[in-house]
Amino acid sequence: MADGTAEPGADTPEVPIPDEVARRLVHASTSVVPLSYLLLESVTWRRLQIFLLAAVVVGFGLELLRLRARLEWAVFDRLTREYEQDNLAGYYLGAVGMATVALVFPPPGADPVVAAVAADPTHVAVPAMFMLTVADPTSGLLGSGTLRPAKQGWVLLATFGVATLLAVPFVPSLAAVLGGVAATVADGVKPVVRGYVLDDNLTIPVSAAVAMYVAVQYLPALG
Repeated sequence: MADGTAEPGADTPEVPIPDEVARRLVHASTSVVPLSYLLLESVTWRRLQIFLLAAVVVGFGLELLRLRARLEWAVFDRLTREYEQDNLAGYYLGAVGMATVALVFPPPGADPVVAAVAADPTHVAVPAMFMLTVADPTSGLLGSGTLRPAKQGWVLLATFGVATLLAVPFVPSLAAVLGGVAATVADGVKPVVRGYVLDDNLTIPVSAAVAMYVAVQYLPALG
């Protein structure tokens, strides 16, 4: 991948609204992953982990074709941002983020694929995934389609509210709030490390799951 990826900022052009809506709809459609586990008895946590690992492998192959072989597909142009042209795309980093929380934070009673990396069972993975698939695209639509280093205050407040409400059915109130805070911070600020954008599709589920896990495991009396 080439160095010097453009930093998102005030000079970044506005994204056409139809393209932005399309991105967000595709993003939200990935809610089918955690929903399938909740609604379908046949979808066990182990099968969900295997599916997400397969998605990461397939996505990595597509990214190699896009970045190294310069494969040009219209769908890549429509569903990737300017700063992703020489960077791993958000869809792939989202798959990595969801696979990470699925592997590391299995729910009670799960039979994890890789037990060595699994933390004590909690219910934090599913709400962390929903924060990515629901709260993040909601925030993006409210943010008008312009990529900025930090989002407007009212958009962040709305993101926090949606993220927290998504977690309430799964974890204690304190854990839900801390997860909402973590997701909002990850969504609101996109740091650039050595010229590469640290995409929120990766940081939202991971940071939210970690925050909720710490609250569930170490602050239960306050939840």
